[in-house]
Amino acid sequence: MNGPLQVDEYDDRVVLRLNRPEVRNAIDVDMVKALHEACAALEATPRVALLIGSGRTFAAGADIAELRERRREDALAGINSGLFDRIHRLPMPVIALLDGYALGGGAELAYACDFRIGTPATRIGNPEPGLGILAAAGASWRLKELVGEPLAKEILLAGRVLDAEEALAVRLLNEVVAAVDLELAGHRLADRITAQAPLAVRLTKAVLHAPRDAHPLIDDVAQAVLFETQEKIDRMTAFLERRKEKP
Repeated sequence: MNGPLQVDEYDDRVVLRLNRPEVRNAIDVDMVKALHEACAALEATPRVALLIGSGRTFAAGADIAELRERRREDALAGINSGLFDRIHRLPMPVIALLDGYALGGGAELAYACDFRIGTPATRIGNPEPGLGILAAAGASWRLKELVGEPLAKEILLAGRVLDAEEALAVRLLNEVVAAVDLELAGHRLADRITAQAPLAVRLTKAVLHAPRDAHPLIDDVAQAVLFETQEKIDRMTAFLERRKEKP
């Protein structure tokens, strides 16, 4: 399949493959459009998503040739920030699989995901000020939440690029695996997620992302919904029966 995004669908998950390897999967308007279409499908039929780059790069950033021509109205339209926020809000978890560079917009795309798995070649950072702009698609606030303010300032203000070992140490990466095992590692994590009750995962993600002043009411409402599901009864019954069978 040609195009800026390849989509492989399974019953309980979708693999989204950024497909512009000739420009290190730089994010252009066509890729943004394709990712919005993928988000619409995942909103209509919630599934775990695995996001990976073609070749040996996740995404080296936004397409600089396009970015150079953008003006005030384009920035205010939130072309990338709107997409990444939509990805962040998808009903089921999103797993970013990072080989090679995840820079600029590519890093911000990874930050918007729920999990990030890398390889020894992973390099992640935000060099936008070196190009006369700022990281305005989520990094300026999301990165601080992920790694803390001191390190976020090194990355955003001083151009620090983290290697895989450094990113793993601060839990920006959940795991580092060999490049040949990257997609398999993503599927292993997806298997763990899909072994849970799907609605419980969806509501847990929603509650986790809710603002502080929404708690504890949103927790109680979500739990009230889950308490009425047949899956809750079936899973708890199975648990109690297994416990009875143990000597």
